[in-house]
Amino acid sequence: MGTHLSVHLRGSLAGAGPVVEAVFADLRRADELFSTYRPDSQVSAIRRRELSPAQAHPWVAEVAALCDEARERTEGYFDAWLPGGFDPSGIVKGWAAECAAARLARLPGVDYYLNAGGDITGRVATAGGTPWRVGVQDPGRPDAFLTVLELRDGGIATSGSAERGPHILDPHTGNAASELISLTVTGPALLWADVFATAAFARGGPDVERWVAARAPGYRVAAVVRA
Repeated sequence: MGTHLSVHLRGSLAGAGPVVEAVFADLRRADELFSTYRPDSQVSAIRRRELSPAQAHPWVAEVAALCDEARERTEGYFDAWLPGGFDPSGIVKGWAAECAAARLARLPGVDYYLNAGGDITGRVATAGGTPWRVGVQDPGRPDAFLTVLELRDGGIATSGSAERGPHILDPHTGNAASELISLTVTGPALLWADVFATAAFARGGPDVERWVAARAPGYRVAAVVRA
């Protein structure tokens, strides 16, 4: 999926090795199916109109349905069906990370987090356990953090233009979103944190926090605006 992934565990790790191997096998399979960079992926076949989501692997059909739900929940600011063809990249990374990490949640007494290109899904297994501390990079200073967030159970996703430039489009206009520099969403699930980070960045606006809260209760937003 064009990103780096890592798994971090603490606790009783006996027997964790095969589970971690299965996590990465799931992620590699997701890349085989969903990558827009691989001509042999099923998403590439859909983009070439050689395959429909209904005919594809069940994972692809599931993600296509989630893309439709995301488009509705975000008033079209998240839209996987763009003029260039079907591109579920804005949802599939969080979806795949959460699905794979569900294996780690079944390890008794083990805290984990999975880092998918800076987007995090994690869990602290015990009520009194130390939360994970996740740094949010300062888009103006790659060697510094804007803040450090604590994570006990859920997801953290960030969208921005600092590293990749203006690559997030407003689906309503086709133009690159430029009002915000960075936007981080935290909440119960990485999948929807990722969706709303992308959608809210594309939308912008001084009311972006209220906009997300109205459509995704339980999710919080921190945005960096252009001066």
